[in-house]
Amino acid sequence: MMQTVKIVLDTLGGDKGPAELLKGAAEALRCHPELSFVFSGDPVLIREQAGELTIPSERFEILEAPVAVTQFDHAADALFQKTESSMLKGLRTLGEREDLFGIISCGNTGVLLPGAVRYLSGAKRVRPAMAALLPAETGGFVCLVDAGATIDCSKDLLLHFAHLGSSFMARMYGIERPRVGLLSNGAEPTKGNALVKETHPALAEDPEICFVGNIEGSRALSGDCDVLVCDGFAGNQVLKVTEGTARRILTDIARYAKKTGSSDALDLFRHLMGVYDISSLGGGILLGVEKPVLKARGDAGAQAVISISQMLLNMAQNKAVFDAAQNQI
Repeated sequence: MMQTVKIVLDTLGGDKGPAELLKGAAEALRCHPELSFVFSGDPVLIREQAGELTIPSERFEILEAPVAVTQFDHAADALFQKTESSMLKGLRTLGEREDLFGIISCGNTGVLLPGAVRYLSGAKRVRPAMAALLPAETGGFVCLVDAGATIDCSKDLLLHFAHLGSSFMARMYGIERPRVGLLSNGAEPTKGNALVKETHPALAEDPEICFVGNIEGSRALSGDCDVLVCDGFAGNQVLKVTEGTARRILTDIARYAKKTGSSDALDLFRHLMGVYDISSLGGGILLGVEKPVLKARGDAGAQAVISISQMLLNMAQNKAVFDAAQNQI
């Protein structure tokens, strides 16, 4: 018997509105019969859109939470004043119910992170990290951590992020000793800012970390490491430059194919679209909590919901990726 994977979708978190996110959910449901959703948001809007999209009633339920967390909300204010918002009520419900596997939100990262700590941490809380999976030249993935959740970091935080990323890649992809690199402006141990120079020996001396040294930005997607550690400011720039470069190259190839009528260029475009999935680049996986929390971009559309739903289904096949032990690293 096929086991159902039930996911919470924060329908009020995105810039494009509930209709666009529900459109993606409807397509994900059509593609994956084992999937079902809990739509957190305005019940009137959800029922209306679900009807227009002909989403079967047995494939979703509604979590009444008509209040939205906006990009302008301060984290502390939202955590205490917007507990019934679609994001925070979704996180709380995810933590309370064993039948729910994970949550997708396009909302305010500054609220999502402490909200996840509040509702999805074990007895020993740790600071979560936002990880992003980027396509590596070798065919696998590079886990970029932190991808934007913690802008100002210490040596101890980067070391902690290295452990979280290593644990994730080992559990998710079966890598026995994930190779950890430290993002820097040069491969030499002496290169980097003060934080990088301080963190380098700490990573090298940790017996649980397979440290391969500094990784330059030009080698970020080379596959030289399985986990690339950096502060959230630098990580977010890597993420967005990667996305922007991929978009630029794909746009140029598409224009060339249209101008010349080249079938080879069109085939190349289709191939690269599969490698560099622009809709999912810029999203993040929150590590250090007991259940999957996936953060899509604020302007994410239907395709992002489809892609991230697939990612969650992949994670559901290996539930050891997210368990209580993650909170004790």
